[in-house]
Amino acid sequence: MAAARLAAALLLLAAQVACEFGVLRVVSQTSRTRSRDYCILYNPQWAHLPHDLSKVSLLKLRDLSTTQLCSYLDVPAEDFTNQIALVARGNCTFYEKVRLAQGSGAHGLLIVSKEKLVPPGGNKTQYEEISIPVALLSHRDLQDIFRRFGREVMVALYAPSEPVMDYNMVIIFVMAVGTVAIGGYWAGSHDVKKRYMKHKRDDGPEKQEDEAVDVTPVMICVFVVMCCFMLVLLYYFYDRLVYVIIGIFCLASSTGLYSCLAPFVRKLPFCTCRWAWVLQDTLGIAFCLYMLKTIRLPTFKACTLLLLVLFIYDIFFVFITPFLTKSGNSIMVEVATGPSNSSTHEKLPMVLKVPRLNTSPLSLCDRPFSLLGFGDILVPGLLVAYCHRFDIQVQSSRIYFVACTIAYGLGLLVTFVALVLMQRGQPALLYLVPCTLLTSCTVALWRRELGAFWTGSGFAKDAPQTPWAATQGPVPPKAVGSSLSEQPPSEELAKSPLSTEEAGAADPAKDPDNPVASPLSPSNGDEAQPIPVVKPETSA
Repeated sequence: MAAARLAAALLLLAAQVACEFGVLRVVSQTSRTRSRDYCILYNPQWAHLPHDLSKVSLLKLRDLSTTQLCSYLDVPAEDFTNQIALVARGNCTFYEKVRLAQGSGAHGLLIVSKEKLVPPGGNKTQYEEISIPVALLSHRDLQDIFRRFGREVMVALYAPSEPVMDYNMVIIFVMAVGTVAIGGYWAGSHDVKKRYMKHKRDDGPEKQEDEAVDVTPVMICVFVVMCCFMLVLLYYFYDRLVYVIIGIFCLASSTGLYSCLAPFVRKLPFCTCRWAWVLQDTLGIAFCLYMLKTIRLPTFKACTLLLLVLFIYDIFFVFITPFLTKSGNSIMVEVATGPSNSSTHEKLPMVLKVPRLNTSPLSLCDRPFSLLGFGDILVPGLLVAYCHRFDIQVQSSRIYFVACTIAYGLGLLVTFVALVLMQRGQPALLYLVPCTLLTSCTVALWRRELGAFWTGSGFAKDAPQTPWAATQGPVPPKAVGSSLSEQPPSEELAKSPLSTEEAGAADPAKDPDNPVASPLSPSNGDEAQPIPVVKPETSA
């Protein structure tokens, strides 16, 4: 049984390798200046298509789209000499169709399919017998050809060479790494600053500031289960749920955009974007930054749990689900790119997308954009934010933050290389999770701080004095003649935290039994303010 499944998997991979995209150039017979390109799917084992359009002759398209060309009775009286035959899919094999077309003088065969395009296959003997190209054209594209040009058209079939890597990956790389770096830096600085300034929150406008959400192991498990459930629902009920996801994205990204712009501007100017993907990516980056600032992983243990669970989740829905679906397609890829048979033709907005900048069949066919899901930014980004918070607490010159950010960039580069080599959608977390987790763990081992880094104990006790606490915290008035002024402030912070009343009672300036206290009281009657301390119950 296992051997049969392995053989089926190898056959599936072989079919995917044999499948290639090509281009159908359509030119109007009445006006040769009017032309348009359409996507076709062909199997190069039948016959190779030229890579250069200048080396291809324009031939008349013979429309027999109402005929399936399965017998000699379907062959018209006038043969297909110097023509490209156009027939319907069904009732017989691809080999039978192309054999009849080639025998009637056709220079190529186009098969119109109302279903999902599949590579026209055959066996080795049949491949050697056929010398004309055969390709599949979608019925929707055929209707567009007839609507634009009529039924009298000239066509040419060719397959431009695919570039090794599209330049849009550079744009995606900059956006992803920049979002992770800025989001992690902002989240770590914001969280630690708020920790040291917590004693002032009830006295000023910071009282209304949004609170970060600490993630627990239970929350991680619930989140992953909900992700699996929602992904399966989207796969089976895509046309109904796609608008729900679009609405959620609009609300969440609007909140994220406001949160990102609020520190810089008070009133946003109205503007319009020429391209929809630019607006979507802008809202998506704002959404990711907002989530990185709001969601907080308190320990490296929680980071490891979240990343490893989503690591398995990503691999399962990309590489395993093709063997569980009738179509043989990945649930993750189908949902992210939008099913080809979707009646709405809407795409989920929960991705960064950049159109292909190189001219290629892929930009014309089913992958005109390169995509990177928000989860591939947020999940490693939460680890980067944790590393920055830990850096600030242990005063490590941000070595954890820098190392983890660089590891994320390297993992993303490996993802792009795997995408180019395999020519299929990749689970980015397969490469991002090991790079970021192993790098963070290695830095902690090298600095001999793995214990504190694993449990986040540096956030709860022995927290060093930071510039924020030193410059912005209230400073108590010095007692005249008190030797307490010679005590380093770090020693005071290392002591157990006291309440306001206890701090006042323990102040040497107010203790009459203290031999070093000044006998003089403040002449203005003001009471000394306690030094702010780190509360042990506050987690990172």
